[in-house]
Amino acid sequence: MTKARLRRIPIGVFDPVYADLSLDEMLEKVSALGLEAMEIATGGYPGSPHCPVEELLGDAGKLKAWKKKFDAHGLRVATLSCHGNPLHPDPDIANRDAETFRRTVLLAERLGVEVIVGFSGCPGASASDKSPSWIAYRWPPEYAAALDWQWKERVTPYWKKAAAFARQHGIHKIALEMHPNFAVYNLKTLLRLREAVGEEIGANSDPSHLFWQQCDPVQVVRRLAKEGALFHAHMKDTALEKENVERYGVLNFGFVAGELAEASDYFRAMGYGHGAETWKAILRAHMEAGYEGIVSIENEDAQLEGAVGVERAAFVLKNIRDELLDESN
Repeated sequence: MTKARLRRIPIGVFDPVYADLSLDEMLEKVSALGLEAMEIATGGYPGSPHCPVEELLGDAGKLKAWKKKFDAHGLRVATLSCHGNPLHPDPDIANRDAETFRRTVLLAERLGVEVIVGFSGCPGASASDKSPSWIAYRWPPEYAAALDWQWKERVTPYWKKAAAFARQHGIHKIALEMHPNFAVYNLKTLLRLREAVGEEIGANSDPSHLFWQQCDPVQVVRRLAKEGALFHAHMKDTALEKENVERYGVLNFGFVAGELAEASDYFRAMGYGHGAETWKAILRAHMEAGYEGIVSIENEDAQLEGAVGVERAAFVLKNIRDELLDESN
């Protein structure tokens, strides 16, 4: 029986990790790593270090010159990302992040970019709340009532309008990152929103947020692909410290170096939380599913910070991809 030949997936990087570099400096560094694509932030929590969205939308000449810099380095602008909270109960924050999404759609349309990445957002628990309220458990009963209210009055209505706006501008892939503290945080909530809103809603499959929820990223990728909802992929790892998990459970995440000794889980560069065989299975699942996007390195490793973490992840990822391609030939 002949093996199916696996598709070669381009490797890219998410640009906020290079926030201290100019656009030209970043492109030189990324090109030197042998990467092929970029995921560019347009606003929201990572900010927009290399993409002056309003300026590019307002001047076709500047947009052309900006895009030409990527082309000159052999790098494709594959995705635009706006990780904000358009459902925030503070209307100023919600309106800001919703406007960032709209401008990102317009920029994607002009650049010919097919995928926009972001968060689903998280509303308050009632119309009078001032802060977001993430509810992941339907007991006591008042929590169930609040969760139902969130989806009926905030989550679904917003994303129906946002997806319609994207559709009007030729954007049919909104890749929501399944991230705790937001309404969409796992496969079940992602598919719930997709069913309520439409096929424009899909996933940014980021194993780092799946590992500590005890999900199997391979199974998640396969189900997303089956549903036609696998739109983007972040390559980021999470380390799980067995003794701390046993003491404190998985809801004990560490973010900065000083927290890691007592943390149950924390972000690592790809390959530094889980071994090569795990990542090989994850990448194989994307390839076998016919995934058409890029795999985008995101580094939030408190121990291998900035460009160092990207370089280590790129080395691991390229080796695994090449090994898989060799095996399929």
